[in-house]
Amino acid sequence: MKKQLNFLPAVLAALALLAGCAKARTLEKLAVISENVKTAFAPDRRDHVYEITFEQLKGSSTYVMKGSTTEPDVAPALTAAAASQGIELADSLTLLPDPALEGNIYGVTCLSVANLRYEPRYAAELATQTLMGMPLRILDKKGGWTRVRTPEGYIAWVTSSSLQEMDQATYGQWMKAPKVIVNKHYTLFREQPLPGAPLVSDGVWGNIVELEGQTPLFYKVRLPDGKQAYLPRFDAESFLTWAEAGNPLPEDIIATAMQFVGFPYQWAGTSVKAMDCSGLVKTAFYLNGIVLLRDASQQARMGEPVDITQGWQHLSMGDLIFFGRKASEGRKESITHVGIYIGDSRFIHSAGRVRINSLDPASDIFYEGSDRLLRAARILNHIDDSTHVVSVREHPWYGISGQ
Repeated sequence: MKKQLNFLPAVLAALALLAGCAKARTLEKLAVISENVKTAFAPDRRDHVYEITFEQLKGSSTYVMKGSTTEPDVAPALTAAAASQGIELADSLTLLPDPALEGNIYGVTCLSVANLRYEPRYAAELATQTLMGMPLRILDKKGGWTRVRTPEGYIAWVTSSSLQEMDQATYGQWMKAPKVIVNKHYTLFREQPLPGAPLVSDGVWGNIVELEGQTPLFYKVRLPDGKQAYLPRFDAESFLTWAEAGNPLPEDIIATAMQFVGFPYQWAGTSVKAMDCSGLVKTAFYLNGIVLLRDASQQARMGEPVDITQGWQHLSMGDLIFFGRKASEGRKESITHVGIYIGDSRFIHSAGRVRINSLDPASDIFYEGSDRLLRAARILNHIDDSTHVVSVREHPWYGISGQ
């Protein structure tokens, strides 16, 4: 009898090993399924959230999916795909916006410029920026960070103190309130309508604040975080009037972009303080009332394509031109740079700093990366159509069309 019992530990160890191998194989299958589902429903972290892990329930053959996603079809797709492999999969996903937010899913940026990052930590890669008064949708919170969606659909994390949370009623009041928009590069919000009064905040071109009154030289305003301040009247204009005029000519876009010549390049910058290449494009259009997608590779999908087989011959003022790596066998096209065409082979872009270059090799301002020109797009003929070019006037988050 004792001799037989000596085999028991070995048998148990073998069974545990088999169970462990079976669990590992199942998790491998789930990993493959998850990657396929992610590719189908949430391929791009810039406008989708897909953060999902799998665990085996203790004492059970059932597995459970955990984490969060913005896509409602993900859980059913994972469940069905797992079942086809003989895996029972329970749903414990959080569909964003997180229900724990209890309706406080609206937010408005309350800093002159807020930095958004791909992860909720200061050392994470900078993703984009938002401006004071820019409306946001809150997806979830973690520690002192809030994950938001911007008006163009970009998703990233911002410090919670950088925005003012609102419920639907408060947000509705904010949309209907009269507002002004800063129309100078920089300004200062002060406690009193006096040039030397104590400061409340800095301000930059594109900031939006509520209007509460005015004096001969100052607007009395309320910042998104509720602070009252005074803003020089020469530094702002009616937001409603500005938004309703949002049908710019190519000359308007170019004139705005030219206001930033010499400004520094900053990865993920989309403000007058500093900007990357697509940030310059986005900012130049936004300051003329047009909301574009954030990155160059996204902007290349907007508007209508323009023929560049003969170089710049078919380009028009205000067209966007894109540079990068052509597709080859086994590699997709990669768009890495964008500029705004200003005519006569010249374009304005942010590369090291905002500057003007030429596509013409004979020019003394010839752009060294011109051989990487990939495509071009015409944007201004497609405002508020189905090509993702949306005016602030028609964007539902700003509430202009309902006024």
